[in-house]
Amino acid sequence: MQGLPQHLAVIMDGNGRWARARALPRQFGHRRGSEKLYEFSKWCVSHGVRYLTVYAFSTENWQRSEEEVKALLNLLPQFLDKHEAELKAERIRVKLFGDLSRLEPKLRQRVEALIADSREFDRLDLNICFSYGARDELVRTIRKLAASGQDLSQIDENSLSLALDSAGIPDPDLLIRTGGELRLSNFLLWQLAYTELYFTDKLWPDFTEADLIEAFNDYKKRQRRFGRR
Repeated sequence: MQGLPQHLAVIMDGNGRWARARALPRQFGHRRGSEKLYEFSKWCVSHGVRYLTVYAFSTENWQRSEEEVKALLNLLPQFLDKHEAELKAERIRVKLFGDLSRLEPKLRQRVEALIADSREFDRLDLNICFSYGARDELVRTIRKLAASGQDLSQIDENSLSLALDSAGIPDPDLLIRTGGELRLSNFLLWQLAYTELYFTDKLWPDFTEADLIEAFNDYKKRQRRFGRR
């Protein structure tokens, strides 16, 4: 038996299907999913989770329809408009993982300001993967190391980990994917090497604190060997 995960990763899947089941446009599901994220973050704080990394907008999502991409991109400023003050009051440190160069300059500046303002907070690290793909992260990281003049032949696992978007953060202990799909979808492929996986049919907007506790209880039964026995 083991305790609760220190680092929880979440693929927040099922927003579009949630909306379709209610005869609503997909953006309504995405908006409800965004609201669930703040609620979920508070649950993590109350249960003592130290790091929460969520998949909000992938590099592949740029290929969706122009209307849906616009709706997805608007979720981040809408989330900050509603919850930025509360995040600061809760002492939640916010980071963004991904290729932020694709964001509009005004939004990028706002995000960078929030990251700076919350840098000293220590109650929960909320890592939002936005314009993020794991393969893209690895390519960006290698390019960054090459541009720094580092001898690429001397790179090892530790030096690469310290250059990733998640530098300084322990790898996830548990991944939860909602929505019934059984794949990683280009999410944290390096960091999830020995993460415990938990899949549920619950759509993200319907996910409850009781569902989270059920995932935690399942995790507690796991024996994590990391290939050593």
